[in-house]
Amino acid sequence: MTLDDLFKTIIDRKTADPSSSWTAKLLSQGPAKCAEKFGEEAVEAIIEATKGDKARLTSEAADVLYHLLVMLAARDVTLDDVLAELAQRQGTSGIDEKAAR
Repeated sequence: MTLDDLFKTIIDRKTADPSSSWTAKLLSQGPAKCAEKFGEEAVEAIIEATKGDKARLTSEAADVLYHLLVMLAARDVTLDDVLAELAQRQGTSGIDEKAAR
């Protein structure tokens, strides 16, 4: 499964019955709840990164990616939007890019 496939599934769940899908349930609770859940998962990934357990970090990283995509979908930001932003930044030093903000 690619991130694109996952994002398409998340978009499909936007109109699903919240009792039939975790994604639909999360999206039905609104963007703030989706952002909160993303934050929780990011913290869990950070904790696992400090512990050095590769399997746990891998699992938490998958959760982070999933919840990031849900959060984006909740605000109608597409994966293509994010990829276009990354493409625009390609070839620019991270230091220069941050200074331009």
